[in-house]
Amino acid sequence: MAFFGGGQPNFEYSVLAQKSFGVGFQLFCYAGLLIAFGVKLPIVPLHTWLPDAHGEATAPVHMLLAGILLKMGGYALLRFNAQLLPEAHAQFAPLLIILGVVNIIYAALTSFAQRNLKRKIAYSSISHMGFVLIGIGSFSSLGTSGAMLQMVSHGLIGASLFFLVGATYDRTHTLQLDEMGGVGQKMRIMFALWTVCALASLALPGMSGFVSELMVFAGFVTDEVFTLPFRIVMASLAAIGVILTPIYLLSMLREIFFGKENTNLVNHTNLVDAEPREVYIISCLLVPIIGIGLYPKLVTDTYSSSIEALVSRDLGAMERLVSKEQSAVKNVNSIDNILKDKLMLTLPKEINLS
Repeated sequence: MAFFGGGQPNFEYSVLAQKSFGVGFQLFCYAGLLIAFGVKLPIVPLHTWLPDAHGEATAPVHMLLAGILLKMGGYALLRFNAQLLPEAHAQFAPLLIILGVVNIIYAALTSFAQRNLKRKIAYSSISHMGFVLIGIGSFSSLGTSGAMLQMVSHGLIGASLFFLVGATYDRTHTLQLDEMGGVGQKMRIMFALWTVCALASLALPGMSGFVSELMVFAGFVTDEVFTLPFRIVMASLAAIGVILTPIYLLSMLREIFFGKENTNLVNHTNLVDAEPREVYIISCLLVPIIGIGLYPKLVTDTYSSSIEALVSRDLGAMERLVSKEQSAVKNVNSIDNILKDKLMLTLPKEINLS
């Protein structure tokens, strides 16, 4: 992209944003960047590295990976694909929405099958990133703003969940849900922290996850760029993920804290309750989660002007593509009419009159 058009290559973002790339070149670059950033986000089927990475990492690395590094992929899709390549984005947007729905449903169903606590939360993160893709694919300021808010929100929620995974492992020395059970009697404060963070992840009203997902849904459904049947089908399928999320998260809490107490686990581990240091760390993450949920403008106002400019640029690209298609159809129709007129003139008079 920096070498496009000849002359001295310039990697300055403001210069790249002013360049007028051809549609073919934009499609080529968009596809390459989508694959690259799709690995980072991650997008199914480029997601397979994430559960393994979470399975081997320590708690601080989990928090950085879920809270910051994954969101770089979503931010890059907005910053490079949607902003620098608007004509290509207009053509790839339906694909982004379909991939987002696949992310939501596939990762949620896969999370059900996980018996490892880290991998279960990792697939939950993949599922939540599907809402980011839907928001980026929408051509509305509300939906795109919801995608940004979802990245901020899940960064806080994902970090809190993985911190609790590490704290639980320090006490139980196991990540297998089959080996846990009934520890809620020994760790009541830890159970309360797990419950609040799980409710935030399943988008409980009053928390940041609810606001961001609602903005994505509302922005996409009210986006008249896409046809009504497409919006209804995609929104209905994405809503399945909203239903699946509380099922696998609440069942996870049941397997860890409720049920029959594992005597082997209780006798051979020191199940101490949450310490003040751990309560303080989770509180620092819950305060912005609840604050954004009650007053989302704390975050959305910081980037609203940039989002509106981005959406306006993409809508302009969509209008140019539509006008080109309409002009092409008119040209084809006019050529057909000319050919018909010439054919009528060259036919014999008897055939022409008949």
